[in-house]
Amino acid sequence: MIRVLVVDDDFMVARIHRGFVEQVPGFTVVGVSSTGSQALDAVRTSRPDLVLLDIHLPDVNGLALLPRLREVHPDLDAIVISAAREADTVRQALRRGIVHYLLKPFSREDLRESLLHYERSYRRLDAEDTAEQQDVNRVFRRPGGTATDDRLPKKLSPETADLIERTLREAGRDLSATECAEAVGLARVSVRRYLEHFVTAGQAQVRLRYGGVGRPERRYLWHA
Repeated sequence: MIRVLVVDDDFMVARIHRGFVEQVPGFTVVGVSSTGSQALDAVRTSRPDLVLLDIHLPDVNGLALLPRLREVHPDLDAIVISAAREADTVRQALRRGIVHYLLKPFSREDLRESLLHYERSYRRLDAEDTAEQQDVNRVFRRPGGTATDDRLPKKLSPETADLIERTLREAGRDLSATECAEAVGLARVSVRRYLEHFVTAGQAQVRLRYGGVGRPERRYLWHA
């Protein structure tokens, strides 16, 4: 599990963000902090992998806090979550080595995609001794990051495609769109679009299961 610390001075906003994170498979929230001082204590005790960091905290600027957090825990990664839209603020955040910058207000799906990109790209590097160009491409969101990135139709995201692909691969058997949707926590209609794309791209095959009255059930098996 990837351990996440949520840092936001608004209690209700932090609660919403915590709920968003906990709906993403593979992620767990180990703490919520409303000040920079609380965040430093939480990093010392909980040792999170990733912090969702607001910039406007009551006792410190979030960007000034980040180096202090990394003094406590050098391997800490950060996604900035802020309403600050100034280009200079975004540049400063990027120079501090953040994973992503999410502008408030953002949707659950926006955060989900950022978390999945982090898991797929940054965290995967932790498990490797060497990096290939495709691994670097994933981090910087360049073409070639995954087998499906370049061929995805509009409105289908690489991060969600990667999650569904991994679910189908690891299942070791065929899955219906409903079963796959339950496994990834998304709507069946949305998941089926990705599954049908995999079939069209030749990465998965369809098996028809005949039962009672009505159309046969379409089941999907990864074979790319």
